[in-house]
Amino acid sequence: MTDLQSATGQTTASSPSSSSRTPTKNLMLFSGRAHQPLAQEVAELLDVELVPTTAYDFANGEIYVRFDESVRGCDAFVIQSHAAPINDAIMEQLIMIDALKRASAKRITVVLPFYGYARQDKKHLGREPISARLVADLFLAAGADRLMTVDLHTAQIQGFFDGPVDHLLAMPILTRYVREKYSDRSFAVVSPDAGRIKVAESWANALGGAPLAFIHKTRDIDRPNASKANRVVGEVAGRTCILVDDLIDTGGTIVQAADALMADGAAEVVIAATHAVFSGPAVDRLKNSVATEVIVTNTLPLSDEQRFDQLTELSIAPLFAQAIAAVFEDGSVTSLFKD
Repeated sequence: MTDLQSATGQTTASSPSSSSRTPTKNLMLFSGRAHQPLAQEVAELLDVELVPTTAYDFANGEIYVRFDESVRGCDAFVIQSHAAPINDAIMEQLIMIDALKRASAKRITVVLPFYGYARQDKKHLGREPISARLVADLFLAAGADRLMTVDLHTAQIQGFFDGPVDHLLAMPILTRYVREKYSDRSFAVVSPDAGRIKVAESWANALGGAPLAFIHKTRDIDRPNASKANRVVGEVAGRTCILVDDLIDTGGTIVQAADALMADGAAEVVIAATHAVFSGPAVDRLKNSVATEVIVTNTLPLSDEQRFDQLTELSIAPLFAQAIAAVFEDGSVTSLFKD
């Protein structure tokens, strides 16, 4: 039996003759409808079954959820990636949490492969909301005890939730793939803007101390998903440039950055990102870009129409399975941050 499998078993109760008994621990895994294949993969790695759930939409768009077996006293893990339509995904997860709380689940951990509204983490202009904080408050109000997510847009969002937050990192999964496939190349790690230099620096260290560069860009705060890559800062000539970001939405920023790198003499550009949001023109932009490969994880579901020849999708399920097992056993999650 694997460590993950043993972690999900029930603890052994004391003998009938004993005056006290050890309470059983029961891990139960729940999935919303946004990305069930990922939840099923996590369940298989943990050697548990997803709890049968009845979920449907009423004619007016309201969501109904009911769990088809008892959840009393369980350690509940509710997996839902905030995929489009994102507001439906969030509301369904909130309703699931409320149902678990009212059905006497002992502890509820919200598992968020992709945290919705994470880019609205601060005010740029007056009279704007901080929607990332609002989402955290909603989870707390619904009854969540803990959040688990991967590669938040900004680390400060961990402080928005009044409780434990396990902020997992996809970087070891991505860097391991890059090292193995491009082991004979001379790397440069590139951040698409100055704001993600720290992340790029971690990548550079993981790739054996590769040189670091970034794209100087300007963004119009009055126009969403609009920016302009101006120039490359750093030495990239003749190198395989690993262009890293937390997510790809419409693809405009990352494709402009790839063009700028090739214009500056890069040998090739490999794009790596955790979350494949792929809105609007993203797929067309990426498949027609200068990038040799686009590497993402499966934190968000991709349709057949969103896949293209240069795309490589890596599974995030083992990371979540290990983290869930660690939380269930009251073990350390920090060790999972290391490659």
